[in-house]
Amino acid sequence: MSRRNFLKSLGVSTGGLLLSPTMRAAQARNPLQIPERYDGTVIDSRVTYSLRAQTGLTEFIPGLKTPTLGINRSYLGPTLILKRGDDVELNVNNSLAEKTTLHWHGLHVPANADGGPAQIIEPGGSWSPRFTVDQVAGTFWYHSHLLHKTGEQVYHGLTGMIILQDEFTNRHSLPSDYGVDDIPLIVQDRRFNSDGSFGYIRSHRDVMTGLFGDRILVNGTVDAVFRPKTSRVRFRLLNAANARTFTFAFDDGRAFSQVATDGGLIEKPLECTSLILAPSERAEIIVEFNASEACTLISLPLPAGSQFATRGMMARMHSGNDERFDLLRIEPAATLQRSPEIPAVLAEIPWLKPSDAVTTRKLTLSMAMGMGMGRAGSGGGNFFINGEAMDMEVVNYRVKKNTVEIWEITNDSMMMHPFHIHHSQFQILERNGKPPKADENGLKDTVKIGPGETIRFIMRFENYADPNTAYMYHCHILEHEDNGMMGQFTVE
Repeated sequence: MSRRNFLKSLGVSTGGLLLSPTMRAAQARNPLQIPERYDGTVIDSRVTYSLRAQTGLTEFIPGLKTPTLGINRSYLGPTLILKRGDDVELNVNNSLAEKTTLHWHGLHVPANADGGPAQIIEPGGSWSPRFTVDQVAGTFWYHSHLLHKTGEQVYHGLTGMIILQDEFTNRHSLPSDYGVDDIPLIVQDRRFNSDGSFGYIRSHRDVMTGLFGDRILVNGTVDAVFRPKTSRVRFRLLNAANARTFTFAFDDGRAFSQVATDGGLIEKPLECTSLILAPSERAEIIVEFNASEACTLISLPLPAGSQFATRGMMARMHSGNDERFDLLRIEPAATLQRSPEIPAVLAEIPWLKPSDAVTTRKLTLSMAMGMGMGRAGSGGGNFFINGEAMDMEVVNYRVKKNTVEIWEITNDSMMMHPFHIHHSQFQILERNGKPPKADENGLKDTVKIGPGETIRFIMRFENYADPNTAYMYHCHILEHEDNGMMGQFTVE
């Protein structure tokens, strides 16, 4: 029997110990940190936010200080609360000793406010994008997007959540008391060196597979516990890992209701017992609890035979997403405040029609294999879209404003790639010629594409035109993005 199978026979995975409920309850836990809510300051009818990228020291492991990056704090950033219709200004100051950017992931904003690789903030410099918030409510996030350095800066903490509210936010009485029954969960896997520092990029394999860690942070908390006071809780799940896919579930197998995807509420609640999110994907779920009945939010291995599983040579390099982790211990109070029922209908989504599309763009994702693959830290071209690595001097596509397009993405590699496009949300039309499953049947900005798969999605490029400033599209395994799997388009 192999060591791996032996450990599994004892209830141990490579991701950690599979403890009994009693043993888990006895394990030392840390109260889940809730990032501070930041509503901004109204100045002359404009809502302004002051954000500072800074260094810090954070104690994840008792007695050890980890050098970290954060926004207005040592690690991660506040949760930005935006409201549809607001004129907002985000004043970003860079206190780092290196360049950085901040990208508003999933927000529909002008290209010069997007925070991509072109909007560089020099050390000691500042950047103040301004725009009017104009999209439906949802869960979004912000993170560094510096060319060739995105993975490293995000890994060290330049990440935060955005909650966008609109005129319909409270019409369904969904849990919405931030920090009480509306809880952000920024889920990351991290690897630590013996001195407590993050172990970022140790080998060529880390570049080729993307960086996988063996410790889980939830909102920057290790071994986190949350103690609900209400019978239902809305968890805003964000997979903020550099490369790992999480299969969210509960250790007691309880069902939960998915109510939103990347871009906002779905049409009807979807009952699930598990939910797969690739890096940068989000989902909102509502979970019902009973008084004093503890459980654990976990991540399961990818299901056997999953289309998202790594194959061939890449699977031999790293098993990837076949590990099981405890993410968050949940210990409800002895008495719970009763929450309203989840409504049967949540939203009306204006579906786009393929016949409205003016063109179909075909993109192929591929990876260089062989002896020269994966030169760590090279910023090189080991990952390709249509056979080309990212070049800041090349605009790959020029899109016409207020037109509808279909994008067809084929994954010609042996591992899954989460494909993200800036500018707006899209709707998935087909996965391998078939309609998407129910958990993807909403507004999205990131879609996971397994080895050999082809995805078709449709979107409208509206409101903003700038022939001189580009948006990005790329793989959201950050080491892949940093090493070439990214392109540019303008809206004109």
